[in-house]
Amino acid sequence: MPALGLAQETGKVLRWLKEEGESVSKGEPLLEVETDKVTVEVEAPANGTLGGLRAREGDDVPVGEAVAFVLEPGESAPEPAAVAASATSAPPEARSAPATEPATEARPRRPLASPKARRVAREQGIDLESVRGSGPHGSVVAADLTDGRGAEAAPPETGAVWQRMAAHVAKAWQTVPHFFLVREVQAARLQEWREAARAKPGCEALTVTDLLVRICAATLRDHARVNSTWQDGAVVGQEEVNVGLAVATDEALVVPVIHGADKLGLADLVARRKQLVEAARAGRLTPDDVQGGTFTISNLGMYGVDGFLAIVNSPQAAILAVGRIADRVVAVDGEPVVRPAMTLSLSFDHRVVDGARGAQFLDTVAALVEEPAGLVD
Repeated sequence: MPALGLAQETGKVLRWLKEEGESVSKGEPLLEVETDKVTVEVEAPANGTLGGLRAREGDDVPVGEAVAFVLEPGESAPEPAAVAASATSAPPEARSAPATEPATEARPRRPLASPKARRVAREQGIDLESVRGSGPHGSVVAADLTDGRGAEAAPPETGAVWQRMAAHVAKAWQTVPHFFLVREVQAARLQEWREAARAKPGCEALTVTDLLVRICAATLRDHARVNSTWQDGAVVGQEEVNVGLAVATDEALVVPVIHGADKLGLADLVARRKQLVEAARAGRLTPDDVQGGTFTISNLGMYGVDGFLAIVNSPQAAILAVGRIADRVVAVDGEPVVRPAMTLSLSFDHRVVDGARGAQFLDTVAALVEEPAGLVD
């Protein structure tokens, strides 16, 4: 079972894509694995024959534990390999059959379907064989399993992905000593920057979130402590600046990561953000897309939220929560003036960042929001 994230302890086997005894090629998908962050296909590490299956579909397997072996000609698995889907319920003498004994019954190949579609079908008792899929290669997707009104057959919060996300944030809230800093910042110059940049090639879809990624990435270079993680009881500095974006999907909240965000120009940043968001909502994120984050941004401004406090995405040290840009009355030279403003809230892991360092980081972010001239291409 591969490690698909720093905090991952187990992975769930969703579906075997190959059967016991089948030939496989290096790089060929073998099985689908689900973690709290992403559902991915695990590829064969070498050419050979798949044998010694140790996990059934639906099993949670600890990271690092073998789920199967890719065998060379004439090679046997290190332990008896007659472990099919029903092996764990078989009597001991059946489980100890020699690896060379042929299976008595071939396991039927399951129809192509997305993980969400499988969950919905399972919970609603729908036979996937009877559903005509509209996804890639005729695979069944969740939209194929709707009632006449187009409503989902099952609420997403009942799914395993949601439950794993819930477990992750619950553990973070219970174990990370949070503290919060909140500041209202003027947003007129940020809006001007966005409008001017949108006229440039590749920046037509530029968003406030993109600009905040640029600002936070630049700030993290100068505030290395905030760009650290808490691992094994110690502060671990990170060489790269990798900014995660909280993205809401039908399944749960996921956090794809823009790697090397401090080195990207606006056009490249926009393109990468679009790729990640589209992949997240289509359920196509890869392990690389969700690994290595050193900081997270969560923007709920598009939902009319003025401000909120976010839970730290452990093992990261900080997360920025962003509210909407709205006209507010501010004092300028002793006179009330209406100006666009937004609320920024930073949540920190106090084991990594103290109050002073957190305040300095927020002050730098606020200064760049209110006057981003040094970052404008």
